[in-house]
Amino acid sequence: MKLEIDQQGLLSQLETLATFSGAEPPAVTRIVFTPTDLKARAWVIARCEEAKLAVRQDAIGNIFARWTGADAAAPAVGTGSHIDAIPNAGKYDGVVGVLGGLEAIRALQRSGFRPKHSIELLVFATEEPTRFGIGCLGSRLLSGTLSAKDAAKLKDRDGESVDEVRRKAGFNGNLQDVKLPKGYYKAFVELHIEQGPLLERAKTSLGIVKSIAAPASFRVSIDGAGGHAGGVLMPDRKDALCAAAELILAIEKAAHTSGALDTVATVGVCDVFPGAVNSIPSRVGITLDIRDTDLARRDGVMQTIEGVSREIGARRQVSIQWELVNADAPADCAPEVRAALADSCREHGFPFLEMVSRAYHDSLFISRIAPTGMLFIPCRNGYSHRPDEYAAPEDIARGALVLAESLAKLSGRAEA
Repeated sequence: MKLEIDQQGLLSQLETLATFSGAEPPAVTRIVFTPTDLKARAWVIARCEEAKLAVRQDAIGNIFARWTGADAAAPAVGTGSHIDAIPNAGKYDGVVGVLGGLEAIRALQRSGFRPKHSIELLVFATEEPTRFGIGCLGSRLLSGTLSAKDAAKLKDRDGESVDEVRRKAGFNGNLQDVKLPKGYYKAFVELHIEQGPLLERAKTSLGIVKSIAAPASFRVSIDGAGGHAGGVLMPDRKDALCAAAELILAIEKAAHTSGALDTVATVGVCDVFPGAVNSIPSRVGITLDIRDTDLARRDGVMQTIEGVSREIGARRQVSIQWELVNADAPADCAPEVRAALADSCREHGFPFLEMVSRAYHDSLFISRIAPTGMLFIPCRNGYSHRPDEYAAPEDIARGALVLAESLAKLSGRAEA
């Protein structure tokens, strides 16, 4: 079997998909279920149909594009990622795994390979938390990690529920039907940019993921007392923003002092009310994202932060309320999938690193229901979720080639 990746064709499709954006180039903004997202989805579906894949969509908008194998009733081998993008993002996050996965399938088709187990490209819906405040909504529902009832209650910043938004976008099925049946996938492999600097620093083009970090996120509401900036003296103030600032620095310190580099904590949103130059902030809302490869250590840091929060609230006479959005366990990648990836790298003479994914991905949730692995390629300076995110063409092609080889190993060749 001679596998060849159409590097120029793949790059051209990456550039085309980047034009479906709500931001000026080079930035990409593609929020789930917006007109921009729906146009991008239609374009991807058309490319899958050109490859003679059977396409279906479920009630939350996950896209399945299947190359039917000789044993059509057997569990499929899956690959894929996402195409939604946070505001002011780049063009490679998620997209490399979708279009690279599609090109891997096309390369196998061109080689004359015929799979025993079906090979399916899966484009996950609403991987980014931008719209509904929780990441990987599509894969959470597929794996049963999140119930349909709880998913339907989620709302965006405009107060519209998941059900309202998805139905306006044309997805009218029952969310309870999204969960995949037991044994649906034989294995699943996700190709992704690293979103960190380790591969580039090691001058190595491929990373095989051993484990995926445990994420947790919170919404924090801080309520103080507003007033005129000139009329309220400093000893009498209950400034919500000052309390938030102190809490944010305490969060940073807790992550720094966990004893491990794998602990990271981020406050990515800070909404201040009323937001006037001459008004003391009476209310602040922040978000906290905390991750670690060790569940107990992550939970210990969370407890430390909550304790400091209580102390700040009491001392500053403000109310600090915490709402847990999600707290997920880490996952180990399946040995058989890692072995297929490693063997594929060796067969093509590509060195690789075994590594941890500190970002979490849809694969974290698919790993709850199927043997799962991830393949990383470098991104320049480790930059991601920003317009200058970049992956080299040869690295993208190399990742797609190893993915194709691995899909062939996992699906098996149909008997002549």
